[in-house]
Amino acid sequence: MSRLHVPSPDEVPAGVKGILDNIGAQFGFVPNMFAILASNPTVLNVVTTLQGSSRRVLDAKTRHTIALAVSQANGCDYCLAVHSYMSSEFGGMSSEDIDLCRAGSSVDPKRAAVARFAQQVVESRGQVSHADLAAVRDAGYTDPQILAIVTVAVQVLLTNFINNVNQTEIDIPGVGSVGTSG
Repeated sequence: MSRLHVPSPDEVPAGVKGILDNIGAQFGFVPNMFAILASNPTVLNVVTTLQGSSRRVLDAKTRHTIALAVSQANGCDYCLAVHSYMSSEFGGMSSEDIDLCRAGSSVDPKRAAVARFAQQVVESRGQVSHADLAAVRDAGYTDPQILAIVTVAVQVLLTNFINNVNQTEIDIPGVGSVGTSG
């Protein structure tokens, strides 16, 4: 059950209805997180704008990898469900790769380095070591790409925190612990 107010369709401001309609068109429904964010149109705009902008900084599988690794590190069940679903349905990722990303790895060595680095960013609160930076650079990432990795991790942290505070009810296929299915 939501701990924050979820506005009824009648309470949603007109400008927000268009945003929710666009989100609904992408998913086939409006996920609970966005329904909750509709109570504050500015926050909804911040989240959707950041998510939209993040799509331009790294390829989809790398972004999914970061989202899974960060959501696992934060223990955000809602975001794990959403990102597992999106990684599978829209990202073409296998169940094995999704589980590996959650564990800070990947079937792809380059994305494995991103997953480890993203989790280290979260766990160290950004105070990564020289070795952490060297590992992600050795995997082939440039400094501008490292900035993009951190940006995507922070965007995921934002939604993790919102959903953890709210204890948002999972309204899409859920996931179990790493190595298990829903």
